[in-house]
Amino acid sequence: MRLFVALDLPAPVKHAMAPLASGLGDVRWVPPEQQHLTLRFLGEIDERHLDEIAEALSLIPGAPFELRLKGIGHFPPRGPMKVLWVGVERHPELSQLKKRIDRVLRQTGLPPDERKFQPHVTIGRLKRPPSSDRLATWLMRHSLFASEPFPVSGFQLYSSHLRPDGAVHAIESSYELLPVHFDEVG
Repeated sequence: MRLFVALDLPAPVKHAMAPLASGLGDVRWVPPEQQHLTLRFLGEIDERHLDEIAEALSLIPGAPFELRLKGIGHFPPRGPMKVLWVGVERHPELSQLKKRIDRVLRQTGLPPDERKFQPHVTIGRLKRPPSSDRLATWLMRHSLFASEPFPVSGFQLYSSHLRPDGAVHAIESSYELLPVHFDEVG
């Protein structure tokens, strides 16, 4: 199984990104129901380890918080463009959640994630890079994109099935972020 850990996005946020998905020609736009914010890509995992991974993720503490999508960009930053994305406004709790996920996954025997965490939502995959004029116009038109803040109250473990027309993602498990309350002493 190909697995990854991600935040699902509320419908209003996905709806706000819809106008971005046009104006560039030969792009395979990610359908709204497949849009997410990846926290950790696990890759190909033997199905026998699914329960262990799912259980480890259920032990992650964290309080709900708010996020906001902001800005657009592309990967790779240099060379032929392959992926278009929407950025995420920095938030310390998102970074902490990512670290907690990495920690518990290492404890299951998975190797550490060597890539620098750059939170984003993939919105399109380019079949061919657009002309520089067309790209400059699209980037300028959408550069100030920002969503309304939205609550993050949990995260999901997804499976990903590759198909000729793109990957299809399915939620395998969902996890709530619950604030930890300590009884006052005295």
